[in-house]
Amino acid sequence: MRAIIIDDENHCVRTLKWTLKQYCGEVEVVAVANNGYEGVTLIEQHKPDIIFLDVEMPLMTGIDMLLQFQKIDFKVIFTTAYDQYAINAIKLHALDYLLKPIDKDELIEAVQKAKSGDVKPSLKKIQEIQQSQKAERLHRIGLPTLNGLVFVNTNDIVCIIGEGNYSHFKIKEQPKILLSKKLKEVEEMLKDYSNFYRIHKSFIINLSYVSGYVRGEGGTVVMTDGTEIAVSRNKKDEFLELFNRP
Repeated sequence: MRAIIIDDENHCVRTLKWTLKQYCGEVEVVAVANNGYEGVTLIEQHKPDIIFLDVEMPLMTGIDMLLQFQKIDFKVIFTTAYDQYAINAIKLHALDYLLKPIDKDELIEAVQKAKSGDVKPSLKKIQEIQQSQKAERLHRIGLPTLNGLVFVNTNDIVCIIGEGNYSHFKIKEQPKILLSKKLKEVEEMLKDYSNFYRIHKSFIINLSYVSGYVRGEGGTVVMTDGTEIAVSRNKKDEFLELFNRP
């Protein structure tokens, strides 16, 4: 099978080429592209049987690149670093993918599947994945940590706890994320997302995760994960009104 690798990370290209040569001798890498524009040109030039396509690339994503073709007459194996939203979209449409760093056994299995079956994605499936990714990006936000940006889906943020110059993000089914930002700064970051509400000087909550309210002077909010958060007295009426609006 004649193959093209399309990936913007050169070390990933080198590793994949070496692994294919060592364990998948039936695959001949005829060209390599570092972005989607090069990929389109090389596919038209070489007419490959299969491409190994990185999902996230600058200039043009792998999904956007595929939509440049009127018909996809080559097999596609997506490659991606861990990105639960991209992977979920690809899995939903029963397309094949390899998670970076690529495991040789998974690569062998994917190549065998490509040899024996038809993994040519339809343009309709690719368009649906593109729409899914766009919808997810609307809800993604980059949190600046000491090690760089961590991208999370705002729908997965349960609450944010402020402690002086720091803020702790509680993320659904993930470890907490610590930011060296005051809660006021976090509040500004989230101002465009209507499901967040500053319920106390030390807490911002995601209203989607409120499971109950216990009456009291200000009262206490119970989150779906069991976290109990005091409501400021001056926020009580406004907070309760949020749940009485039609």
